[in-house]
Amino acid sequence: MKRILWGLILALMTTTFGVAAELDLRDITNNVYRGKGTDEITPLKDGKHYVAANDDFTKLEKWEYASGKVVATLFDVTTARECNIKSFEGYAISDDETRLLIYTNSEPIYRHSFKADYYTFEIKRNLLKPLSINGKQQAAVYSPNGRMVAFVRDNNIFIKKLDYDTEVAVTTDGEINRVINGVPDWVYEEEFGFSSAMQWSSDSELLSFIRFNESKVKEFAFTLYGSYSPDYPEYDTYTGEMRYKYPVAGEVNSGVQVMTYTVETRALKAHNIPLDADGYIPRIFAMPEADQLAVVTLNRHQNHISLYKLNARSGVSRLLLEDEDPTWIDQSVLDMIRFYPDFFVFASDRDGWMRLYQYNNNGIAQRAISPENEDVTAYLGYNAEKATFYCQATAGAINRAIYSYNKKNGIVNLTPEEGTHSAIFNPSCTYYIHGYSSATVPPVYTLRNAAGKVIRTIEDNAKVAEAVAQTNMPAREFFTFDNGKGYMLNGFMVKPYDFDANKQYPAVLVQYSGPGSQEVLNNWEIDWYHYLANQGFVVLCVDGRGTGGRGKAFESIVYQNLGRYETEDQVATARYAASLPYVDGNNIGIWGWSFGGYEVLMALTTGNGTFKAGVSIAPVTDWRYYDSIYTERYMRTPNENADGYKYGSPITHAANLQGSLLIVSGTADDNVHMSNTMEMTAALIEANKQFDMMIYPNQNHSIRGKNSRYHIYTLVCNFYKEKLK
Repeated sequence: MKRILWGLILALMTTTFGVAAELDLRDITNNVYRGKGTDEITPLKDGKHYVAANDDFTKLEKWEYASGKVVATLFDVTTARECNIKSFEGYAISDDETRLLIYTNSEPIYRHSFKADYYTFEIKRNLLKPLSINGKQQAAVYSPNGRMVAFVRDNNIFIKKLDYDTEVAVTTDGEINRVINGVPDWVYEEEFGFSSAMQWSSDSELLSFIRFNESKVKEFAFTLYGSYSPDYPEYDTYTGEMRYKYPVAGEVNSGVQVMTYTVETRALKAHNIPLDADGYIPRIFAMPEADQLAVVTLNRHQNHISLYKLNARSGVSRLLLEDEDPTWIDQSVLDMIRFYPDFFVFASDRDGWMRLYQYNNNGIAQRAISPENEDVTAYLGYNAEKATFYCQATAGAINRAIYSYNKKNGIVNLTPEEGTHSAIFNPSCTYYIHGYSSATVPPVYTLRNAAGKVIRTIEDNAKVAEAVAQTNMPAREFFTFDNGKGYMLNGFMVKPYDFDANKQYPAVLVQYSGPGSQEVLNNWEIDWYHYLANQGFVVLCVDGRGTGGRGKAFESIVYQNLGRYETEDQVATARYAASLPYVDGNNIGIWGWSFGGYEVLMALTTGNGTFKAGVSIAPVTDWRYYDSIYTERYMRTPNENADGYKYGSPITHAANLQGSLLIVSGTADDNVHMSNTMEMTAALIEANKQFDMMIYPNQNHSIRGKNSRYHIYTLVCNFYKEKLK
């Protein structure tokens, strides 16, 4: 009661007297202003219901779309038979919707992957049973008939036959840092964005998977310490070590092969798919026909993609389609492939924009089903009854809209309101959960029918809006400017809450700048830089050449030249900022993380003194040190592009550092290794350049956990307060 009353008093003070509570950095790092989402919703096949976990993950409830009411509880930790868990972390539903997979006690492996204690749950019998008692499992998935579960443990695949309560080994050759079955290696997971490489056939008789032979891939290792986040008490006195396979640019990758296991005979078959010796298999898909498998291949340059239809029993494959690009095939196409009985959907930017196309089963393109001159960002589904496709795409670079396509109406923007729109459709695309946010509106989730009519509001995040209204929260303002090279660039600006146009403020550029990325979006985002603005700074963010949402020509300018054009555009942004009457042009800083951290180093070493201070977090410092798939996609190999690699390394330019530098890394970064930072600092020391440095023990690329985020952003803000005077 007191809390509610105090909230009303604060709101009254804000509206009546203009008094607002101070924005607290701790609240930002604790995600007070982020708002609730709908990540755990799973639509059911009947088109009328969906499943969602309750807030404390102790129940899975069946909701009715139309009424917005809970009509059944599918799982409850307090009432399930033989249940000894108090809550769960995630779940999956079998294809026949009679069983659940529940997991808890997860342990992260890499960015997407984890192992956990999985349980099978029979809804009708209300019975929970461990999937296996022989160790934690990874990537568990039901067979379509719901009678088996395939999973990975210690790089081998196993099948649990639920009818007989038996566990069968599909593979036995799996070995850490040598052979992986059914889940991707580190670089595939990181750069192709998937964590399971297994597919059941529609009749549950075949299990197909990718086998990774990483025995020739070179290892990388880093030290683990006894305590921080995560803690390793076993290394309290003597340090430990993480060792895994990590191919850098130009080095040997895993050999890959498609395999099929026949459940009845236990026969294991290797398939010979047309593939370059150093090519990739980034996806396999089960097709509607029970014995058919779709296999996607890429050449090492990643500018030629092929889709094969494979008979998983006979081993005969047929080329369905191929696509080429003079620069690279974007990895996002892998997540927009769908198969239907009479056609399939595939994405391409062959006309200069990423678009979806409908193909017949002979691989002939029939029509584009996403808008012209916009980049599709997600394929959302197909309503078979109305022959209508749905997707998310740009509506102008900084906005996202939901589009439909059918032959009668063509392509229609269902969400013309500026901002960011998302949608989760049920399988029949008769209902969808619509998400909307903008720079001024926290996420709002509503249930809509196929015509777009709002049925009810699921979450309006009114508490977030109220919290912002009671706080001296600065706003994001969008702008465009000419970079001097013939390109209008998109940006946003955040000024102090008590901004005075007659004053001059130091400025900080926040950016990422990586190929295809976007930071300037009309969506809801409250981040650390809002706090920095209120400390007396003007914050700017600009998406330069190479970033996404503006077509392939704009994005591919940076091909084989990472670091050159991005830096030119950040320098141009600084000059634009300096031209504003309220910005102190002598005190401009720059900030970035990962690729953004790399860009900070390029800006300070090749920007001719434009920036007075920069903070570089988890940076790549030479593309020869980064992974093969990402780097070669944009740079090719070091042997093919020696000049591009040389210029694109800030180590090359270390002697030209101008401005104060703070460089930050986590010691357990499995993505951008801390060795990048150490090589850069060695070059700076040799060049007699002074700099500041902060290291976070046992922290990975995200530097998140315990007090880390609050600490790092406090560090960054204090650094700019000291250096930009």
